[in-house]
Amino acid sequence: MTGRLPLSAGTVGGVSAEPPHCPVEVRRSARRRRTVSAYREGDRTVVLIPARMSEAEERRWVGVMLDKLAAQESRRTLGDTELFERAGRLSEQYFQGRARPRSVRWVTNQNTRWGSCTPAEGSIRLSHRLQGMPEYVVDYVLLHELAHLLVPGHGPRFWQLLEAYPRTERARGYLEGVAAAERLPKVPAPREE
Repeated sequence: MTGRLPLSAGTVGGVSAEPPHCPVEVRRSARRRRTVSAYREGDRTVVLIPARMSEAEERRWVGVMLDKLAAQESRRTLGDTELFERAGRLSEQYFQGRARPRSVRWVTNQNTRWGSCTPAEGSIRLSHRLQGMPEYVVDYVLLHELAHLLVPGHGPRFWQLLEAYPRTERARGYLEGVAAAERLPKVPAPREE
């Protein structure tokens, strides 16, 4: 059984997991018992699920699989040129092109912050630790730094700019989870006897 996901462009819980031009197709299979998988097929994403799955489980699993695909795709590391182009697209989409960085690049010397911006120079730097995280997280950090080109501090005007990005809270939660996990004590390896 094949069907289009009733929520447009992979919208899960009112949050767009995919760009609007990427439809999501859910294919149910009576032979599939427990596993769920997803892949890109041309201009759409196909999610394979067991036929017995409820609509609520379907929505949840579609969101999980879209996030997994996004994480896999973002592991294909963007170079500095692609990162700069992505920042330009995000500025156009969310800030009407008003945030115009002169440079956007990955750096390896930021271990306590995800990104930084020097408005006077128009430069944005993202921590290499973001590489491999889901695209929506990288986009959030880029938007955060782009917003600093328009508003220097973290006052109400700054946060109002970021409200335009629909995955702000989710991305912040993801980053908070990563930061919390990094602070957890390491479990000692079992001793060889």
